[in-house]
Amino acid sequence: MKVSVELTLTPLNDDFESTIKAFIKKLRTLGFRVIENPLSTQIYGDYDALMSSLQEVIKNTFEDESYVMLNMKIVKGDRSNYVPSF
Repeated sequence: MKVSVELTLTPLNDDFESTIKAFIKKLRTLGFRVIENPLSTQIYGDYDALMSSLQEVIKNTFEDESYVMLNMKIVKGDRSNYVPSF
């Protein structure tokens, strides 16, 4: 089953940029389609493979940071080619 996942990482410290950049760089190495914008990062792929990979990246990030928050939205289906019709 294909899914689309939107992630917003919010480090709760002054050096938030380096944490966010490191997180996105890890996501890029996973082999899934990754699309970034100023507010969030979207990643697309097979549910089992993607969630397994995300679980490890999220855990590593949480272990590396003292305080961090992650918002995640999951949509069933690959929405990577979405084009607004309005």
